[in-house]
Amino acid sequence: MINLNKYSLGSTAAIITSMGLIAGLSHGEGSKASTIASLMIIAVADNISDSLSLHIYKESEGADRKEIASGTYGNFLARLLVVLTFVAIVMLFSANVAVLSASAWGLTLLTLLSYSIAKTKQTNPPREIVWHLVVAVLVIIASRLLGMLIAGHLG
Repeated sequence: MINLNKYSLGSTAAIITSMGLIAGLSHGEGSKASTIASLMIIAVADNISDSLSLHIYKESEGADRKEIASGTYGNFLARLLVVLTFVAIVMLFSANVAVLSASAWGLTLLTLLSYSIAKTKQTNPPREIVWHLVVAVLVIIASRLLGMLIAGHLG
């Protein structure tokens, strides 16, 4: 199995944020183009911000240049690639199907990542997976409710 731990920070952020964004925007009057644009902004602007934060954090810890560069570029690339998979889902499906597909895809990725981390840490994989999935599902539900609330008041 591929060691996903190295990419866990960027991947987790991209998965959770993308699922939440798709769930929240799907209920409003937003177009497919605006959802894709929002995902791409996350893939670039938020990704650069997150990667720079990781870079500065690693510097503050006194990590060597190679570790800093590896973490920064690995984080950026992981987030970019994950978000692009969600862009493909939005491009391929209608809003409601995209929400379900993106949620299923994101929860699958999060399960694989959680399993990999649990095995590395030698902890209980089911417990880690369930905990991470509960948080992700709460984000999806909250985002969907926020989208409905805002669409109802502004629509």
